[in-house]
This record gives sequence, structure tokens and C-alpha cells, in this order.
Amino acid sequence: MKRLSGDARILVWVGVAVLIVIFVGAFLAPAREDSDLTPSIDNSGSHGAKAVWLLLGELGYKTDRWARPAKELSESDAAKATLILADAYPLDSLQERPGIADFLKRGGRVVATGPVSAAMLPESGIAPPNHIYTDLCYTTPQGLSPMARAGRIAMPVPIRWKSDDAAVRIDQNCGDDAVVVHYSFGKGEVVWWSSSAPLSNRGLKEDASLRLFLASIGGPDRTVLFDEYIHGARPDLWSTTTGTPVRALEWQLLAVAVLLIVSFGRRNGPVRALARAPRTSPLEFAESMGDLYRKAGAVSVATGCAERRMMQFLEHEGGIPRETLQSSPETVARAVADRFHYASPEFLEDLQAARQAEFAGYSAGSGLKLVKRMDEHITRLSDLMRHSQAEVAKDGKPRG
Repeated sequence: MKRLSGDARILVWVGVAVLIVIFVGAFLAPAREDSDLTPSIDNSGSHGAKAVWLLLGELGYKTDRWARPAKELSESDAAKATLILADAYPLDSLQERPGIADFLKRGGRVVATGPVSAAMLPESGIAPPNHIYTDLCYTTPQGLSPMARAGRIAMPVPIRWKSDDAAVRIDQNCGDDAVVVHYSFGKGEVVWWSSSAPLSNRGLKEDASLRLFLASIGGPDRTVLFDEYIHGARPDLWSTTTGTPVRALEWQLLAVAVLLIVSFGRRNGPVRALARAPRTSPLEFAESMGDLYRKAGAVSVATGCAERRMMQFLEHEGGIPRETLQSSPETVARAVADRFHYASPEFLEDLQAARQAEFAGYSAGSGLKLVKRMDEHITRLSDLMRHSQAEVAKDGKPRG
């Protein structure tokens, strides 16, 4: 396994330290500010709805977290379900209305709070309040409905219900402003509050707020669906980032990762020399050298090389003393004939021709033929030497 370099180890340790700090800060550090105003079942702050979510479970109600679009409510048993729309975000509010209307037509019950949730309801009508409320308003019950019998409720009044439809029943008023109403739609029923404060963790401490909430959701035989889709929750992490700057950040991080991989890979990849094609092939080199020798008229150089090649062969392979080889061609020929029984007249003539080549001025053709004959002599002598060695190995006696 390849060990990491010093820089790589530092980078790994820094990354681990950053992850530990993020984990501690995100999950273990206590919250210092109660600034989350979302009435979500995941929010344990004063404005959250986590307390009512846990309380319903203890009271025997069946609860569920809804994190999908309202059009998928068609899969639920609407006649035995209550949908909580607590202060929805403006995002996609109009797209949710058809699914909620269909849920109501099939016998569902919807408890909605705030202006945006009201816009998601069919036949809704809201308007600014008739008075400016600087503090909580204690409502006045209207009629004998279960929501009215809950008693006086303390809630802010950011909006009021303005519809004059006779089918809309007002349950709580704040002055002249209707802040809790209910009406039927299809086989279902809608309950609307001006604010989600009564179901919040802080508001639920009041008995009247708890009674209002239990009266609004219906009996314990109904499944209470807390719609977290309207608070930005999505079925998967990628869908949750829709419409947020996180999408742009993800693409930027991906681009940075690609650049890091490319730069690190080029620096730490296998290193090898570049393949360089030779300027000329061996045959071209031989032809080029031949042209140079021909232009220079240096036939004697080639024949001299052939002679030296013969002398080196006779000395190193044939065992003939150097002093003998430096003598006349006749002496060399006699030594070869005595040692190898190679008495060829052409051998003596070729040795003499090679010695006189420097002064004779042979043509290129004559010099080439001489070089070939010298090489043929070397080949024949090599065969004689191998044959002689084979006979010695066979019977251990040299043949004369």
C-alpha cells in the first residue's frame, strides 16, 4: 500500500478536524437563539410543533409525517385522515391547492393556519385585520361548535377571514375579526386559524389552546398528517435543495473536486520517458554512410576494416600469435594452412589485395567484392573450428 506524502497527511488530518467541528457544532452544541419561526414537528423551539406531535402519540392518536406533494394524498384514506397545514411557505402554494381540494372532496379534514395556508384552500377568503394588534388578542367564542367551546384563546392576529359565505361558520373572533372558522367542502371539512400559535410549543401550555387543537383535528380514530412538505421537507436530500443556493454550491464543489483530481493525478501519476521516433531507420543510416564513403572515395577504409576484422578473428578465435599476423600475407596464409588445413589460393590473394588496397585505388565495386570475400573466409574458418571442436569432444583426440 502506497504511503501518503507529508502534504497529503496534513490535508487528511485538517479535513477530519473540520468534520469533527462541524459535527459538534451542528448536533451537540446547544441552541443559543430561539429564532426558528417554523411550526415544524422537528423544531423544539418556542414556535415549533414538536410538543403537539409527541403529545398526540401519548394520547393514542395515530400520527404521520407527510413530506410529499398534496397530489399524492390520493393514496391516503381521506375519510379517516386530518391534514395539518401550519403556516406554509409561499413556495409552491398554488400547486398544492388541487391536491388538497381532492383530499377534501373525498372526506378529508384540513386544519390550516396563516395566510399562505389559506391560499392553498378552496373557496378561501382572507384580508388584513381591521385593527393593529401590538400584543396577543384574547378571542371571543362564537356559537356552540367544538372549536368555540374550547374557550378564550390567546393568539396574534396577522390576518382575518373576510368571507361572507353563509356556509362559513365563525368559531372565534378577535374584536370584529374572525380568527377561527370552519366550513364544509365536498365530503370533508376545513378548519382555519389566523395563526399557528395555539399549536406551538409555547402556546400548547394553555389549556384552551390544547382544547382548540383537539377539537379541530377530529376524533382519535383519524390519522393526523403533519404536512412538512410545505416547510421545505422533501423525500430525499437532493429534492430538499431545490430552489436554494445549495444547488449552485454543489456544482461549484463538484468543479473544484474535478480540478483537484486532475491536478493531483497529473502530479502523482506514473512517470515515463516520452517515446521518440528515431530520425532515421538502420537501413537509411547504412545508405547514408555508404553515400559518404562513395563521395569521399574511401574504398580503402572499408577494405581496411575487413582486414582488421580478419586479423582479430585469427588472433582471438584462431589462437594465431599477433607477431605472426603482423608479418607478410604469405606468413599469415602459411600459419592458417598449418593450423586449420585451410590451403586456399584465394585466401592469400585476398590478404595481399587487402594490404595493397590503400595504394591500389580500387573502385567501389571491386572493394565491395573484396570485403565480401574476406567475410566468406571468416565464415569458412569458423565452420572448420566448430567441426574440429566437435571431433575432439567425440573421441578426445585432435584430428590432424
